[in-house]
Amino acid sequence: MADTALISPLAHAAGRLAAATRGSGGAIRLAELPFLTQLNVRFDAKGPAAEAVGLALGLQLPLQPNTVVRAGELTALWLGPDEWLLVDQPGSERDLESRIREAAGAEAVSVTDVSAQRTTLLVTGPRAADLLAHGCALDLHPRAFGPGRCAQTTLGRTQVVLVARDEPRAGFWVLVRSSFAGYLADWLLDAATEYV
Repeated sequence: MADTALISPLAHAAGRLAAATRGSGGAIRLAELPFLTQLNVRFDAKGPAAEAVGLALGLQLPLQPNTVVRAGELTALWLGPDEWLLVDQPGSERDLESRIREAAGAEAVSVTDVSAQRTTLLVTGPRAADLLAHGCALDLHPRAFGPGRCAQTTLGRTQVVLVARDEPRAGFWVLVRSSFAGYLADWLLDAATEYV
C-alpha cells in the first residue's frame, strides 16, 4: 500500500528556517505554517448572499480593498470587489464550503479549495518588515501596511499574497504557490543572513 502521508512544500527547509531564527537573536522568525485551509470565494458583494454568508461564517467579509477581517481562527482576505480568500485551520475546508453554499442558497457563488495550491510562511520579529522590504516594492511601514492589511504582490520576484497579521508583533503571512515555496524560502534565508 502506498504511503499517503502529506509532506509540506517546505518540510525540507524546516531546519534551515529554524536555524536562521535562532541565529538572528530574536530579530526575525521564519517558519512554515503548512496545510492551512484556503478557500477562494466569489459572489456579488452587493447581493443578498453577502450578508447571509457573513452570518454563516461569523464574520463580515471585508469590502475595503486590501483589508483583512478575522474571527477566531478564520481570516478573510479581500482579493477583489467580488473575491475573497478564506484562511483557516487545516481540515476545515469542507465545513466552510458547506456553510457558504447553504447560506448563499440560490444565489450564484463560487467556492474553490486552493489549499494545496499554496503554503504559508510566517515572518515575524522586530526586523520582519525590513527583511521583506529587500524584495517587495510595497511600503511595509505600519502606517502604510499595518495590521489588517493584505496585498497581492511580488516578493523576491515571486507572486505572493502578503498579510500583515492583526495581533501585536504577529508579523506577516506570506502565502506562496507551493511550486515556488522552495525558491522563496531560499531567497528569505539569503536575505536573512544580514540578521544572523
